[in-house]
Amino acid sequence: MEWSIPRIVIAATKSSSGKTTIVSGLLAALRKRGLKVQPYKIGPDYIDPGYHQLASGQPSHNLDSWLMSKETMQQVFINNAIKSDMAIIEGVMGLYDGGTKGISSTAEIAKLLSAPVAIVIDCKSMGASAAALALGFREYDREVQLAGVILNRLGSKNHEKLIREAMERVSIPVLGCVHRNDDFHMPERHLGLLPMEENSNLGFVEELGEKIAQELDIEQIIKLAHNASPMLQLEPPAPGGASSVVKIGLARDEAFSFYYPESIRALEENGAKLVEFSPLEATSLPEVDGLIFGGGFPEMFAAKLSANQELRSFIKNKAEAGMPIYAECGGFMYLSGSLEDFDGRIYQMCNILPCRVRMNDKLQMVGYVTAELEHDCILGPKGTRINGHEFHFSSEVDGGNSSGRAFSFIRSRNGEKYYGGYCQNNVLGSYLHMHFAGYPRVAESFVKACLKYKTDKKD
Repeated sequence: MEWSIPRIVIAATKSSSGKTTIVSGLLAALRKRGLKVQPYKIGPDYIDPGYHQLASGQPSHNLDSWLMSKETMQQVFINNAIKSDMAIIEGVMGLYDGGTKGISSTAEIAKLLSAPVAIVIDCKSMGASAAALALGFREYDREVQLAGVILNRLGSKNHEKLIREAMERVSIPVLGCVHRNDDFHMPERHLGLLPMEENSNLGFVEELGEKIAQELDIEQIIKLAHNASPMLQLEPPAPGGASSVVKIGLARDEAFSFYYPESIRALEENGAKLVEFSPLEATSLPEVDGLIFGGGFPEMFAAKLSANQELRSFIKNKAEAGMPIYAECGGFMYLSGSLEDFDGRIYQMCNILPCRVRMNDKLQMVGYVTAELEHDCILGPKGTRINGHEFHFSSEVDGGNSSGRAFSFIRSRNGEKYYGGYCQNNVLGSYLHMHFAGYPRVAESFVKACLKYKTDKKD
């Protein structure tokens, strides 16, 4: 069947143009109008969706054609959008930027969703050239439905007038003019924006919504969203997931917050009940049959994580008893022997995996990768291939050789091959971020490993 879903993509000409600020404000403004708006983020991002949820009151979902098939990505969109009045989709980087050959770029996703696009232009130190820039973006790929521009960081009314007139000359609609205001600058850290979980000034989103409501043409944006063409025929959303057969502990707090909602849903559909706990605060684990440690910022909370020796010992004992444990990036760092922070201070971690990690001043890896399992393990048989991504400032120190490695990796951008992560007993940890919705058999394999552990424990 066809789905008529009001939707619009908010893109930009480049990173750091103000997309997340504008999208968060737009979501808050629409919510204040009484609309139920479903937010999305294109690409492998965990932080921006937190601000989307804060502004809209709805969990934000990631759309990525590398982490999952195009069909699955479209289904993820429909499954959540049909429950709402309209959908707002935030792009990644510049409109045409993505992985190799533009995979999972904002432009590609916009075309797959048949969605109109509004481009945010950072107009600081720019005049009529903004119109030339917009014209180039429109002409580069006419299959992209460029619906208009949002002028950001304008310095004055005269600045706005100059660029508006230039946009009129190239027949590109202006959907909003946002003037510079440092009070609405979102705080940043080494991986990007400060996560919503750590931002104490959460009231700013409501204030931001009031500002955006005054400076964007909200009515025109709603109209454009409603004029989006019906989407291609896809299956209706599946009914509720399977009944729970295992309980899986999910580490979630300020140190571990990087999870895709649809990834968790994939585990639930395979019979898992997720039970959250905090490695920062808990002194023991809940009664569970497996553990997942997602990414996050353990380096910012290393002292407190290290001081919680009781829980670290508890986790290590469970690992030695054969409990299935899966860890990504920050979780991988937590399961290592120790963590050296940016200032050279060393903190003891769980000491389950045979390596130490060290924070570096420079980014060590960012980009899409293909990972292949080196062993039969909790995620599936040897040779299973998973598309994922890496983004980390830390690096391994004193790691083991390739025989104990979890994956062989291939970097999408340059084809470089390398080994990464560790797999021992029923524990697997690496810098890989994956999406279980894109690999339901991997989700099924992990749940089955937890069920086997649960059954063996009773025998």
